[in-house]
Amino acid sequence: MLSKVQSKYIRSLTLQKYRKEHQVFLAEGNKIALEWLSSGFPIDMILATDVWLAQNESKISLHKEAKIYTVKPSELQSLSGLKTANQVLMVIPIPKQTCTFPVNEWTILADGIQDPGNLGTIIRIADWFGIPNVVTSPDTVDIWHPRVVQAAMGSHLRIHFLESDLLSFCQELKIPVLAATLGGQNIYKLQKFNSAALIIGNEGKGIRQELLDIASHHVTIPRTGGAESLNAAVSTGILCALLKG
Repeated sequence: MLSKVQSKYIRSLTLQKYRKEHQVFLAEGNKIALEWLSSGFPIDMILATDVWLAQNESKISLHKEAKIYTVKPSELQSLSGLKTANQVLMVIPIPKQTCTFPVNEWTILADGIQDPGNLGTIIRIADWFGIPNVVTSPDTVDIWHPRVVQAAMGSHLRIHFLESDLLSFCQELKIPVLAATLGGQNIYKLQKFNSAALIIGNEGKGIRQELLDIASHHVTIPRTGGAESLNAAVSTGILCALLKG
């Protein structure tokens, strides 16, 4: 059984300062758990219902390092960082990044993205299109936030991450820097880029001016209807589909 100290520790990991202190994060849900179990990365703790543990015994047996706890759904709900808990919750060490930045290959730059669902979906989009790198500004939501991890659906396993001052980062790049704006070049009239850094801005404020000033291209998804704007993650998917060579 989980002790009160262990329960308090797990609940604390919904906060960024404790994730940084302990260098671990929470992963919840069947699909995400199975991805991490199959990845070869170490796992600290597995907390799950007895049914889930029985169904996945063969995969769990490969992780001798993991501490395993059988918990009731009500206990998972009290530990979860989500509104509705799943059958399984894991505490996982944050993987060490092996990529040397900056890199001159396709990269998504998240400039002040605040919504965890948006950032998680952007990470998933990067994974879908084979974009290996996501760089976040210091004021972007933590990539290991439980709802970011949930929305990314396991894509954290295949992406290199860096938190950086985006202006300094872009100044070192030798590839086109594309700023997604409302008043840029029509993406349907642009050729695809074999490599580029795509900046996606804050949901309300957009891309900060100093980044707009150094971008080599301002790009726009043309509007033909009446909507004021597109969701940041939706825009990312469209831009990647049409601009990535």
